[in-house]
This record gives sequence, structure tokens and C-alpha cells, in this order.
Amino acid sequence: MKKLKKQMEPHFFMTPSYIVILIFMGYPLLNCIRLAFSNYKVTELDNITFAGLANFKRIFTDPQIGMIALNTVLFVVVTLLCQLVFGFILALALKRPFKGRGVYQGVVFLPWAFSGFLVGLTFQWMFNGEYGPINDILMKLNLISEKITFLGSPKLAIFTVITALVWQGIPFFGIMILAALQSVPEELTEAAKMDGARALQRFTHVTIPCIKPTLVITILLRTIWIFNNADIIYIMTKGGPANSSDTLSSYMFMKAYSTLDFGFASALGVLFMIGLTAYIVIFIKVTKYNQAGEDV
Repeated sequence: MKKLKKQMEPHFFMTPSYIVILIFMGYPLLNCIRLAFSNYKVTELDNITFAGLANFKRIFTDPQIGMIALNTVLFVVVTLLCQLVFGFILALALKRPFKGRGVYQGVVFLPWAFSGFLVGLTFQWMFNGEYGPINDILMKLNLISEKITFLGSPKLAIFTVITALVWQGIPFFGIMILAALQSVPEELTEAAKMDGARALQRFTHVTIPCIKPTLVITILLRTIWIFNNADIIYIMTKGGPANSSDTLSSYMFMKAYSTLDFGFASALGVLFMIGLTAYIVIFIKVTKYNQAGEDV
């Protein structure tokens, strides 16, 4: 009995936190699941009925959902890879001390502090087909002969959004990887060097295993955030033209607040949540996160 009481004691002190979580996360989640099985449109509040699986059937028969799902995969994979690569380069560049490094760090990490709304507006202006500076620069360099409608092209619209999100997300990878690199014991690197290991071998067999826990959790967090990102897409393209730059999160947002079909949007949100949960479980198992750092 005393052992059980001792085990439950931390939970007793955490009770206020549990209550707050249930109120602000549990209730909205349960309400979303309820709406997913309802015919709930703000324009038809007098006709709210139980719809069963009708909303889910509408999702899988939606002619746009296939293209939007592919857009989502492209959006997440390209954005994540670019952020990881450029964030790694940034972290390696800032690892060694140099004059003015503190000021430079503050400048290059600044994009992470900007809101998605501001980033979206800025890049919308930069890629504007009529007066955007990107077109102006390309024309002055004689790289193009006529202006490109970046935001109005079905093939280019999603890549303009990816560019904006990559720019905003690089500092997060840079900060996390830089902190991990600075925690790698110099003794391990020196020992590998004395054993004849080259720079690439030291990097792959010493540095990467040491920072693997940070890499895994950073990639996991960024993947979830990119999946859920809808604000930049909404500001820059509103999912257009013809849903060519829509992802599942932005499509869900549009359905909820443009068509006011909360039943359909909630059903999409439930599927979205199930997919992300499955991804998290598989990702942690594949990357062997629990064993990260033991291979050094």
C-alpha cells in the first residue's frame, strides 16, 4: 500500500496540470471526433444530424484528395530535407568561434522568431508576378525574358510556399544541431583522430551517433509542424490555383472556414491525427530512438 501511495504521489501533485490538459486538449479532441460523425454545417445549424461514416466516405470520394495527399508528401519531404541540410550546414559554420559570431547567430536565427503570417506576406510580395523583386532580379540577370507567375502557376505555386517555409525553418535545425555539436566530447574526436580516422569517418562514426538523439527528435518535431502548417499556404496562395498548392492541413482549414463544413473538416482532422500518430510510432521504432546515443 505504501509503495502504491509513493508511486501515485507525483500524479497527485500533477493533478492541476492533468485537469488543464483535459479541458484545453481533451474536450476539443472529443468534440472534433463527435463532429466527424455529424452533418455539421454552420450554414445549416437547424439540420445537425448524426451522419455515421458519411463524412469519411466523402473524403475518399473527393476528386481532389489524391492530388492533395501527393502535395502533402511532396511538401513535407522537400521542406524537411532542405531545412535539415541547410540547418546542418549553418550549424557546422557556426560551431567554430570567429569574430562577431554572436551577432551573426542573432541575425541568422531571426527568421524563427517571425510569425507565419508575416513570412507569408513577405514571400507573397517577393514572388508576385507583376511587381515582385524575384522576377525583377531574374530579368536583370537575363535569366528569364518574361515575368513568371510563381503564385499563379499550378507547377510552381507549391514550391514558392516550400521556399518560404524552408527559409523560416532552417534556424530551428541550426539551433538544435549546433547545441548538439557543442556537446560532443572532444576526447572522442581526438581518440578517433589518433586511431587514424579521417574527417568523414570521425563525422559519421563519432559525431552523428553522439547527436542522433537530437537529430531524431528535431526531425520528428519539424515533420509534425510542417504537416500541420496551413497559415503560410493560406496567406500566399489560399491553396490555389485549383488546389495545386493545397496540403491536407490547408485543405482542412479551407473546408472549415471557407465552406463552413465542420463535419467534413473534423473527419479529415481525425484521419490526419491517426496518420500522424502512426507516423510517430513507426518513426521512433525505425530510428531506434530509445537506443540513440549508445552506438558511440
